[in-house]
Amino acid sequence: MDNIFIERLWRSVKYEKIFLEEFATVPKLITGLKEYFEFYNFERPHQSFSGKTPAEIYWGEELAQKAA
Repeated sequence: MDNIFIERLWRSVKYEKIFLEEFATVPKLITGLKEYFEFYNFERPHQSFSGKTPAEIYWGEELAQKAA
């Protein structure tokens, strides 16, 4: 099994969230990661999905907008 998708995900998390912000406590880190994953899944367009979000691919465009 290829790990490339997970490695890309964690690279994005590190470079787009963790390295840009300073988290003083673990609860603040958890909150920041929750915010990032909501952004990543519902707002951030992905090149591999032709500019769609993972939520749009999984649920379809209309349901993804309702879920967000």
